[in-house]
Amino acid sequence: MRLLLINANTSDFVTSKVRAAAQACASPGTIIEAVTGNFGGRVIGSRTENAIGEHSAVDLAAKHAPGMDGVLIAVSYDTGAKALREMLDVPVLGMTEAALHAATILGGRVGMIVFGPRVLGLYRDVIDATGLAGKIGGWRAIDNSKPYAPGDQTEVEDQIVAACDDLIAKDWVEAIVLTGAVMAGVPARIQHRVAVPVLDGITTGVPMLEAFVKFKPAKPRTGSFAPITGREAVNVDPALIAKLKG
Repeated sequence: MRLLLINANTSDFVTSKVRAAAQACASPGTIIEAVTGNFGGRVIGSRTENAIGEHSAVDLAAKHAPGMDGVLIAVSYDTGAKALREMLDVPVLGMTEAALHAATILGGRVGMIVFGPRVLGLYRDVIDATGLAGKIGGWRAIDNSKPYAPGDQTEVEDQIVAACDDLIAKDWVEAIVLTGAVMAGVPARIQHRVAVPVLDGITTGVPMLEAFVKFKPAKPRTGSFAPITGREAVNVDPALIAKLKG
């Protein structure tokens, strides 16, 4: 099985983190390919950057998805996921929708931890799109940019644990989602310090995507996710033009 991870921002550091975490949790024989955008925001943190990231995501998919069995969006706003479901014939999964669905199965009320208050609105949009907004029991925003650069993460992980404890004590959450692709692998390091399940979208999303690949869901032949045919575009990559033409 070959899975493609699409990081639609331009941070190779983030891509390297998600690639390592994804390969570590993948089944034996699963091959992980991870790609980084060549234009757009370094790390997506605004609606404008996310809009650019959607173009980056479809561009990357047109170039790199051929020959892949499934695609995982390695941006925690699930950037471009719906467009790729329309464009591709293989399963496409957003990392945050994967973690959120898993969290609602493992617990009742779900706590969400984000990095920076500005992005709360973007994550609310992602969650609204899943139809699971009613499952969210509480939010905590950590104002720390250290996860997006190499170096010791002890301070950040202590802040995460404190936020988890606060969500459990004050909002009675029963599972917690850490947003951000750079959180890949972090739950495994802090789980022994937190009393409820803690999930990230990469180590949750990879096994879930493997399951989707194994049961081979049909590509819709009608509706908004049916194959694209006969569309025209100019001044975009030829691989993307070919996908639009069908």
